Amino acid sequence: MQDQIFELQYAMDTFYFLICGALVMWMAAGFAMLEAGLVRTKNTTEILTKNVALFAIACTMYLVCGYNFMYDGGIFLSGVTTVAGMDDAAIQAVLEASNESGFGDMGEYAGASDFFFQVVFVATAMSIVSGAVAERMKLWAFLLFAVAMTGFIYPIEGGWTWGGKSVFGFYDLSYSDYAGSGIVHLAGAAAALAGVLLLGPRSGKYQESGAIKAIPGANLPLATLGTFILWMGWFGFNGGSTLKLGGIGVANEVANVFLNTNAAASGGLIAAMITARLLFGKTDLTMCLNGALAGLVAITAEPADPTPLLSTFIGAIGGVIVVFSIVALDKLKIDDPVGAISVHGTVGIFGIFAVLLSDPDATFMGQLVGMLTIFGWVFGTSLVAWMVIKAVMGIRVSAEEEEEGLDIIDCGVEAYPEFVNQ
Repeated sequence: MQDQIFELQYAMDTFYFLICGALVMWMAAGFAMLEAGLVRTKNTTEILTKNVALFAIACTMYLVCGYNFMYDGGIFLSGVTTVAGMDDAAIQAVLEASNESGFGDMGEYAGASDFFFQVVFVATAMSIVSGAVAERMKLWAFLLFAVAMTGFIYPIEGGWTWGGKSVFGFYDLSYSDYAGSGIVHLAGAAAALAGVLLLGPRSGKYQESGAIKAIPGANLPLATLGTFILWMGWFGFNGGSTLKLGGIGVANEVANVFLNTNAAASGGLIAAMITARLLFGKTDLTMCLNGALAGLVAITAEPADPTPLLSTFIGAIGGVIVVFSIVALDKLKIDDPVGAISVHGTVGIFGIFAVLLSDPDATFMGQLVGMLTIFGWVFGTSLVAWMVIKAVMGIRVSAEEEEEGLDIIDCGVEAYPEFVNQ
């Protein structure tokens, strides 16, 4: 009877893990729709191609080498193993030990399900990059960087944090990040920032007079749909990071995570909406959308411990921060068509330190060192990778190609052939 109970718990935990992974995979559709809505019609097919291709590249590279870099438990060469490289015999030993102790925790020992859940996080980090470099980067330069990012850059910093490895073999981080405000979102933003700095802004974005030209997206309904898809997928992103479901305490924690995630998104949207109204005199939809995403990023580092009201407050601060960050980056002439660096980077940093508001075990220095380690590693290695790609094949399309649109140049297919290119 006891064995049956543990087997049932193992099955429930694994199934929950897989469903949450599928929800996170659905976020890829959210990024694709959001970015397709915020670029011009002439670049829509290209941005969609980037999103579907990066997902496939991420899944393949993480399978081939990334998972092994992160956890020393690769499944490409050795078959299905667990987080710690455990085989079926080791799992059975844990089951037997759990039986002897009375009640076990098998949620973290599912190897294939853990890989599936982790790989969609890798794709999420890479998706952040695609929007920031949109409308002027060569498609194949981007895809080549995706190989480096998902196969090496992200897994290494993931190993230092979630993987529990020492940084370069000599320093252990004392860093708390429940679902990845820093590990996933700041990492993606750091890689994007490195690329944007080398790439430069879109033609005509910043005038010689100092004026900033607004380049509106072509399809705000699509961008709104993408935001709702991301909002929904985030329940798997944060909720699945409990790593299991079995047990009353864990089930209650999952419920709190879902509740707090939703509260933070709502707070972020409302705060960004009010901030935009006060700053610009208009209720800017794109700021509302980015405010919701900022709230989600802000709560991701610790969605389990805060009260719902505190979660709303954390999300609201993220919503305010993202509006000012987008404006500030524009003044610095850092062109980010979708606001990805602000949403995932600036607010990701805030989310890392927001952990201190509810987690008594977290320390300021631990969070600071963790944040600097993640940003320094990803930004530095990404900058090198972008520079190598630039030297080998170039990363930016010509002015003529940019004017014509990347749909025709890279894909040969227009997303809206019945309309005149903007």
